[in-house]
Amino acid sequence: MFINKTPEMKKILKLAFTDFKLIFRDPSLKSFLVLPVIMFALIIWAVPPLLEKYDFLIPYLSLFLVVAVIENTQMFCFINTMVLIDEKESEVAKVYGVVPLSKLEYIVSRFLIPYLFTVVLNLILLFIQNICELSLVSILLISFLAALVVPVYALAVNSVVQNRMQGMVYVKAFNMLVLIPIAAFFVPEKFVHLFGIFPTHWVFQAIDNATQNLPVGLFAAVGFIFFLVLLWVVTRIFIRKHFA
Repeated sequence: MFINKTPEMKKILKLAFTDFKLIFRDPSLKSFLVLPVIMFALIIWAVPPLLEKYDFLIPYLSLFLVVAVIENTQMFCFINTMVLIDEKESEVAKVYGVVPLSKLEYIVSRFLIPYLFTVVLNLILLFIQNICELSLVSILLISFLAALVVPVYALAVNSVVQNRMQGMVYVKAFNMLVLIPIAAFFVPEKFVHLFGIFPTHWVFQAIDNATQNLPVGLFAAVGFIFFLVLLWVVTRIFIRKHFA
């Protein structure tokens, strides 16, 4: 069984690397590569002095990491969303619909490297940040969980839009949905999990627990289940609409 699967995996990996290089065929998308660099610089050199100078910010320490982690996901959220929209507008998607890969394998190849790249970005960020101590388990769980935002976001947007103009509108709307659970940090504790209807809430709560050296397993488990169910749903809708 493994032997039969190996050629398919090789095709997926080959297409994944090819697609990753083609992602940046639009020069305007290359500028997004600087975003993680800026975020790293802020977390390493700007945030610690702020926390030292302004004591009232210390209770919100986890928020700095929340914003940094989720912003690391936004680079490929936007890039992959725009690339898929361009494919739909140019009708290249119809060609992909008949390549010798299943539509599911095509989606895996398209998001494999962006997902892993995002995981690595957050692994590095959480390892080198110096504003709090995080356990290895917490860093791994948060990094792999947060990166799921990328495929869910891009597939969801492309399941409802028809062109780049619509895409820009929905990107702004989805950015708001991603960030809404930050409000949970400013409400009474009994209302915190009302924001659990948003999948990123569980990422944010896992980060908050991690910064307090509390277990993150429960929040991470709920987050993984939530994201994987969403990923299954949006993948089915995307396949039905994108290749039509």
